[in-house]
Amino acid sequence: MKTINLKLKVWRQNGPNDSGRFEEYDAKDVNTHMSFLEMLDVVNEKLEREGKEPITFEHDCREGICGSCGFMINGKAHGHMARTTTCQLHMREFKDGEVLVIEPFRAKGFPVMKDLMVDRGAFDRIIQQGGYVSVRTGAAPDAHDTPVRKEAADLAFQAAACIGCGACVATCPNASAMLFTGAKISHLGLLPQGQVERFDRVEKMVTQMDSEDFGHCTNFGECTLACPKGIPLDVIGRMNRDLWQSQLLKR
Repeated sequence: MKTINLKLKVWRQNGPNDSGRFEEYDAKDVNTHMSFLEMLDVVNEKLEREGKEPITFEHDCREGICGSCGFMINGKAHGHMARTTTCQLHMREFKDGEVLVIEPFRAKGFPVMKDLMVDRGAFDRIIQQGGYVSVRTGAAPDAHDTPVRKEAADLAFQAAACIGCGACVATCPNASAMLFTGAKISHLGLLPQGQVERFDRVEKMVTQMDSEDFGHCTNFGECTLACPKGIPLDVIGRMNRDLWQSQLLKR
């Protein structure tokens, strides 16, 4: 069993109104088969034994599905491995003696609640404005009841892979949420079931996005590089086209 020793510089913040600071911890004899979150669990167990406050971080599925585990590791959302969430990142990807700087996603739209945990409620509010279909779909239909073009099905599936982790926002120099919003708009707008509300949806969701504390997209493209699911920039272009078309329909 291979083990490594690490030096952790972790952002500690008691609440949204606290200024916060970095604190250093030693992570010794870390099993390289551990995931990053398991390593933090071990560090927290040690802190608790010493009567100290454990490091607060979000997690749920630990399978790269829920999107709640994200934070910055050495300046990169979810760490340095492409197409990998923090919970899927393993300690074998790090070197013995390495210094890891761990901090929360930095964005005005994601206020820090405590330590590495941020409030992603803005994403929920964007989805509430139209990230659904209100038609009665009933039970699962037969496969050929609603024809869907292969290209549209593939693109919709690609967009639906977004887990709402917020890495796109944290990585964007402008803290833009357009990749996330574009993905949520695209995966419904490409399917027949989403056509009825297609243009109302894009207006409402973009309006809500603009009302949150996110910046504007200037096509840096870093969002798609940081996205653990590889959501392409195409979803932003599709969202902009639908928004433009929605304005034409009003004339």
